[in-house]
Amino acid sequence: MQNLGIAITGSGSAVPKTSLHNQELTQLVETSDEWISSRTGIRQRRLALPTESLSELAAAASREAIASAGITAADIDLILLATSTPDDLFGTACKIQAAIGATKAVAFDLTAACSGFVFGLVTAAQYIRTGVYQNVLLIGGDILSRWVDWQDRRTCVLFGDGAGAVVLQANESDRLLGFALKSDGTQNHHLNLAYQGTSQEILPNVNVTQGTYQHITMNGKEVYRFAAQKVPEIIDKALFEAKLTVDQVDWLLLHQANQRILDAVAQRLKIPDHKVISNLANYGNTSAASIPLALDEAVREGKIKTNDIIAASGFGAGLTWGAAIFQWGR
Repeated sequence: MQNLGIAITGSGSAVPKTSLHNQELTQLVETSDEWISSRTGIRQRRLALPTESLSELAAAASREAIASAGITAADIDLILLATSTPDDLFGTACKIQAAIGATKAVAFDLTAACSGFVFGLVTAAQYIRTGVYQNVLLIGGDILSRWVDWQDRRTCVLFGDGAGAVVLQANESDRLLGFALKSDGTQNHHLNLAYQGTSQEILPNVNVTQGTYQHITMNGKEVYRFAAQKVPEIIDKALFEAKLTVDQVDWLLLHQANQRILDAVAQRLKIPDHKVISNLANYGNTSAASIPLALDEAVREGKIKTNDIIAASGFGAGLTWGAAIFQWGR
C-alpha cells in the first residue's frame, strides 16, 4: 500500500451557551476574580446544562469542521472522539456518527485526558499514511463540569466544557511534519477522576464492586512542575523530528490549562508572546477540547493562515504528554 501524506483541512468548535464568571464562583467557594485570574488566566468558563450532551456539542463542532473542509459527512471514513467524559461509558463516537450522518465511517472513542487531541491526531495520521482511510474526523470534547467538586476551590475554578473538531485528509505532501508522545504512569496519582465502589455480595463468597466515579482530584503544584519541564522538551523533540527550529514556528498552540504554564513553556522555548495562542480566559481548561477549540477560533479570526507552522502540545492525566508539528491547510 502506498504511503500518503496528510493535511488538516477544516476545523470547527462548539461550546455551551451558559457561562460562569469568576465573580459568580465567589458565591460557591472562598475565592475572588483577582485570585483566579492572576493565578490561572481564567476569567470565565462555559457549562453544559443537564439537557446538553457531549454528543450534541461534538456533532455541532463536527458539522463546522466538515463544512470548512469542503466535504460532506458521507465522505468521512473514520471518526475519532478524544474524550474522558463520554455520555455513555461504552463510548459516544458512534452516537456522533449517527447524528451527523457519516454513514460509512467507523467510529470509536480514545482516552488520553488533556493529551487526547494530540494523541488522536497522531493516531488518525497513521490510518491515512498507510492508505487505509482518506478522510478522518477527529474530535476533542469534554464536559468536565459533570465531575468537578463545586466545593473544592483548587479545581472548580479551572474547568469548563466544550468541543472542537478537525478534518484530516490524504494529501500529496505530508503536513504533519513531526510528533512525539510520552507517558509516565508513576505520576498517575497527581491527577485523577477515579472510580470508587463498595463491595457487594451477590452470592455467598462472591463479591463485586458497585459504585461510581469520584470528583476530579489534582496536585496543582506537581502538574505545573511536570508541564513546565516536559512540554518544552517534547516540543523540541517533535521539532527535531520535523527538521525545524523554534524560529520557524508561526504559532505555539498548547493545551489551555493555565496561563502560567503557557507563559513558562513559551519563555523556555524563547517563543515571543505574539505567537502564543491563548483563549483560556473565556473557556477555562476544556481538556481534550482545548487545542481544537483554540485552533478553530484562531483560524476563524484569520490569525492562522494556510501554510502556517503550528507547534501543538497536550499534557495531562496519565500522566501523558505529546507534541505535533503541522502546517495548516493543504
